[in-house]
Amino acid sequence: MSKVQLSVVAPCYNEEAVLEEFVARMSRACVGVASTYEILLVDDGSSDRTWTLIESLADRDNHIVGIRLMRNHGHQLAVTAGISVAEGDRVLLIDADLQDPPELLSAMAEIMNDGADVVYGKRMSRAGETTFKLLTASVFYRLLNQLSTVPIPEDSGDFRLMSREIVDVLRAMPEQHRFIRGMVSWIGGRQVAMPYARDARFAGETKYPLRKMVSFAIDALTSFSTKPLRAAVWLGLLSSAFAFTILLYAVYQWAMGNVVPGWASSLVTISFFSGTQLFVMGVFGEYLGRVVQEVKRRPLFTIGKIHRADTESAFTGDARDLQKAIETYHAGDKRIAR
Repeated sequence: MSKVQLSVVAPCYNEEAVLEEFVARMSRACVGVASTYEILLVDDGSSDRTWTLIESLADRDNHIVGIRLMRNHGHQLAVTAGISVAEGDRVLLIDADLQDPPELLSAMAEIMNDGADVVYGKRMSRAGETTFKLLTASVFYRLLNQLSTVPIPEDSGDFRLMSREIVDVLRAMPEQHRFIRGMVSWIGGRQVAMPYARDARFAGETKYPLRKMVSFAIDALTSFSTKPLRAAVWLGLLSSAFAFTILLYAVYQWAMGNVVPGWASSLVTISFFSGTQLFVMGVFGEYLGRVVQEVKRRPLFTIGKIHRADTESAFTGDARDLQKAIETYHAGDKRIAR
C-alpha cells in the first residue's frame, strides 16, 4: 500500500484565474475522504502566471505538488505526466477549470468503497456550452462507439476516480496519441458511472477550440478502431466498380457508333475519382503517421521541474531517463537532477 491514500491529477494551461479557487475546493473535498493526499497541478507550458501561482500554493501547503512540463504537450499528455508522478492508492483525474465539481469526490469514493475499480462522471447536463458543441459531442461519442471494438461510455470525459491497479496498467501503456478515457475503458474491471450536472467554467476561456476538438476526435477514432481503414477499402472498391461500369458504357456507345457529347460528364467523373483517391490516401496517411510516431519511441512528455514545499526536482536536457528519475523520486530521493 502507498503511504498516500489519494492523488488528484489536475492539468493546468493558463488557469491563473481559477487556480486559487480550485485548490481551496479540492483540498476541502480531499480532507473529507482521505487522511493523506496530494494534489498534483500539472502546468502544461502555460504562458501566464499559472506556474508562479502553483509554486506559491505548493510553498503554503505541503499537499500541493507542482509539475512543470518543458513545453505545451496537450491535455492528454499533461494528464499522463501527472499520473506518472502520482503515488496514491486512488487517483482522481479532474480539470482545474471547475466544470467538474470537486465536491463529487466523496460520492465517487463511496462507490469505489463498494468494489468499483473506476468511477467515471457521466454528464447529464453541460452548463455554459454552445448548442454546436453539445451536438458535435453527441455525434462524436455515438460514432466512436459504432466504430470502436471497446465500448466507451457516452457523455463522459476524463473526470474519474481510479484504483491503483487501473493506474498501474494505464502507466504501462506507451501510446503516443492518447485517448485516456478510451484507454481506461480498454483496461476493463468494474467501471461504474456517476451521473452529474457539469458546471460552466468558473473563470477564463475554454482551452479546446474547434481545431483541437477535431484533432482530439481523430486521435480517438484512429486509436480505437481500424474500421476507417476498412471503409476506405470498400470505398475504393466501390469507385473501381463505378469506373468499370463507365468503361463498359463507353465501349458500348462506341460499338453502336454513338459519340458521347459534352465535357461535363468527364469532369464529374474525374473529380469523383480524384476525390475518392485523396480521401483513401488521407485515411491511410493518418494511420501511417501514427505508426511513424510510435516507432520513434520518443518520451511522451518532458518534465522541467517538480516543486513541493520541502523539495524541488529538476529534469533538464535529454529525457530518455525520465522514468528512472521519477522512480527515484518515488523511492525517496527528492533531490534528483539530471
